[in-house]
Amino acid sequence: MQLRRSLRPCSSTRHLTFSFHDVRGRWRGAALLLGLLGFALIAPHRVPGVEPGRAAKAADLERTLRAIVEPAGEVAVVYTNLADGEQVFIKGDERIHPASTMKVPVMMEVFRQAELGTLALDGGIRLKNDFVSIADGSRFTLDVAEDSEKTLYRHLGEERPVRELVRLMITESSNLATNLLIERVTAPRVSELMKAMGAGDVRVLRGVEDNRAFERGLNNETTARGLATILQQLAARRVVSVKASEEMLAILRGQKFNEGIPAGLPAGVPVAHKTGSITAIAHDAGVIEPAGRAPYVLVVLTRGIKDSAKAHELIARVSRVVYEHTLGQ
Repeated sequence: MQLRRSLRPCSSTRHLTFSFHDVRGRWRGAALLLGLLGFALIAPHRVPGVEPGRAAKAADLERTLRAIVEPAGEVAVVYTNLADGEQVFIKGDERIHPASTMKVPVMMEVFRQAELGTLALDGGIRLKNDFVSIADGSRFTLDVAEDSEKTLYRHLGEERPVRELVRLMITESSNLATNLLIERVTAPRVSELMKAMGAGDVRVLRGVEDNRAFERGLNNETTARGLATILQQLAARRVVSVKASEEMLAILRGQKFNEGIPAGLPAGVPVAHKTGSITAIAHDAGVIEPAGRAPYVLVVLTRGIKDSAKAHELIARVSRVVYEHTLGQ
């Protein structure tokens, strides 16, 4: 969704806890988390062993990208070539509000709970526009005018399958679907999953438009490195299961907002990605899948560029340079 509300990055930290209430899924859940943690431990952020020639090319790419992004403002870029481990980091560890990119971790937790059997993807969730603030327990509603997906509001009181809500949350960035799903799987569990995947700097504290929480600095947070970490694991089909990873990638390929990374690519190149946009913030993060080649991960986060069209143009330019570099053009 594309909110038009000024948000400041969060510097506070909340203690998050995680437990499985379903006895049948206790050991299975632990195994899933340990498997994810193990993958994070054996897949470091900077992959060693890149040959000198490739390292030199990566350095050239970094210089080119810095020349593009540094004059524009606060821009973080992380690139990972999954074929050879080549990586570029520009402000990769800078914390920033994730906007709607936080919906990817929510999707991953939904699929994890579905794998455990504590949530059915084809099961229904009743649509409502009434949520509880994490700040003080007060109730709030979403503004339909601020939501990029509006059809769900016409069906309040009805049920929709979890799978459909996930699709709308990702492809059309539905805020209503997002809050309903977060309420179901809980934000602490999303953040715990991120920690288990080696992306503890991706923190989901709450849903959308919780203004009381915003006023108290209780905001979601990410880094470009954190998003790249979870996308790299998704591209490797290591998130929850191969089947779940495939379905999540397919959902991400259906993204309706394509002014960023896809705009810098030749027509027809598949991109499994999620955008995020609020006032003076525009992000795009995804897995790019050139035909006949291994995929690569690209994350571009921008802050402080007030003209969203210029921010999208910048992301598209970065995408084009990275694509040409990856394919040796």
